[in-house]
Amino acid sequence: MRRRRKAPPAPLPQRDGIDPVRLRLPADPDGGWKTVYDYLAARYADAIGAERVEAMFREGRIVCEDGPVAADEPYTVGRYLWFHRDFAPEELVPFEVGIVHRDERLVVADKPHFLATTPRGRHITETALARLRRGLELPELQPAHRLDRLTAGLALFVVRPADRGAYQTLFRDRLVRKEYEAVAAYDPALALPVTVRSRIVKERGVMAAREEPGEPNSESRIELLEHRAGLGRYRLLPATGRTHQLRVHMNSLGLPLLNDPVYPVVQEPGPDDYSRPLQLLAKVLEFTDPVTGEPYRFASRLRLDRWPSAPPSAAAG
Repeated sequence: MRRRRKAPPAPLPQRDGIDPVRLRLPADPDGGWKTVYDYLAARYADAIGAERVEAMFREGRIVCEDGPVAADEPYTVGRYLWFHRDFAPEELVPFEVGIVHRDERLVVADKPHFLATTPRGRHITETALARLRRGLELPELQPAHRLDRLTAGLALFVVRPADRGAYQTLFRDRLVRKEYEAVAAYDPALALPVTVRSRIVKERGVMAAREEPGEPNSESRIELLEHRAGLGRYRLLPATGRTHQLRVHMNSLGLPLLNDPVYPVVQEPGPDDYSRPLQLLAKVLEFTDPVTGEPYRFASRLRLDRWPSAPPSAAAG
């Protein structure tokens, strides 16, 4: 069996902290693509239009290892191409990314509410990863895990690409203790602490996850730290990492998080209201470093604004 050659390094630098798109021209058993342009027009015409694909060739924006590629060059299976996508204007998220820890291997950031961790969908340059790459001048920085856009708090990034797998494995194998803090309604009739186990299903393109009968695939421990004026401050300890898990489990207890736009009712998409952040904070990360064996415990310096006067020893920060 013929081995696939390793992808060469990108000949284009990052732009605004974003890597260029890399393509490997796929097999063409029917001979439908005579030129490089034929393939790219077929792949991207619906998204950006054939005229825009043509213009990118004219502008020299589509390149190979040796430089710009002409539109009429013959199609060659396995050839690598790179280009920078056109970034749509993005609204500036008006909060800074804090740095909790930085060394030669790791950056632990305090991600604010409303800022995506990594480029995805309509959030590309306004992401924690892009901002950190630009601000810290670390173009090879990569995330070890992902934090939901609406959730604030600790996100772990890896400085050296060769180390990334080791830190991702920590999260995959549940070797990272994660502690969250949340604010929701207080229910004196609900006995806490409680461990919630359920089967959560999240379909692509559907905003809300749902719980279904069947073998549980998620587990969260819910603890009440204190309450006042009808609200509770909660410690949430997820043993698994399903999408929206903590929000789903709190909602299932009848305690949807304050300012949650999805649970219990999905709200119509609209501009972000920065005055109403989701009251969920990734407060603590604990793990043994897979490279050095050193134990680490990082704590967020952020606070949830619906519980601003919590004492430093118990609050986020």
